[in-house]
Amino acid sequence: MAANFWTSSHSKQLLDQEEVDTVQPADKDKGITLDDLRVVKLHMTNHIARLAQQVKVRQRVIATAVAYFRRVYTRRSMTEYDPCLVAPTCLYLASKAEESTVPAKLLVFWLKKLYADDRYKFEIRDILEMEMKLLEALDYYLVIYHPYRALTPLLQDAGMTDLTVPALSLVNDTYKMDLILIYPPYMISLACIYIASVLKDKDTNSWFEELRVDMNVIKNISMEILDFYDNYKLPTEERVNAAMNKLAVKT
Repeated sequence: MAANFWTSSHSKQLLDQEEVDTVQPADKDKGITLDDLRVVKLHMTNHIARLAQQVKVRQRVIATAVAYFRRVYTRRSMTEYDPCLVAPTCLYLASKAEESTVPAKLLVFWLKKLYADDRYKFEIRDILEMEMKLLEALDYYLVIYHPYRALTPLLQDAGMTDLTVPALSLVNDTYKMDLILIYPPYMISLACIYIASVLKDKDTNSWFEELRVDMNVIKNISMEILDFYDNYKLPTEERVNAAMNKLAVKT
């Protein structure tokens, strides 16, 4: 199940939490804090999902786009790579990588229709130019393994297919965090199953013992997810603008 992942470029690019929580020097010069970075990433994750809903792509495409977006900012600054342009370009690139191509002109149409703020409006050439920059920033490694792939067979193996809906919902929410950059996707799947089983009062101890997985890691991921739920607040427009306006300031 995880064998292909371990030979993939994705596995070789897993990061530590400290590496993910790094504000690039050019952004620090603009006064961007770690909290600002997190606010922008969460806002743009929701932005990608909203745009994807209009162009009607699969959840996997959205997940891949968000993974690209979050990975880019572990390597490049928001000062150099405008998040408002990177977000739709990641969706465009992900749609091609996942063989569900969305025309750039359709993204441009919906950006103009959905947003009054000129900050979010671009032309086709802008997306195509940013696509080239993103490919370089991602080292041309576009294959992303997602928790979705392992979720169904794991639930079937555990005899708990009735947990599919809550577990799937949990997996979807993990993309509001940086978990996909830090942990193997099947471990994220297991953490979501673990949480769902606890919420539904199902005993999974013996099943997890048979899997011989590191339960410390599973519980750590679970705690990160639960902490996110405890502290999650949709960034207000004022908070997002405060962070984005820092990027607009010339230093």
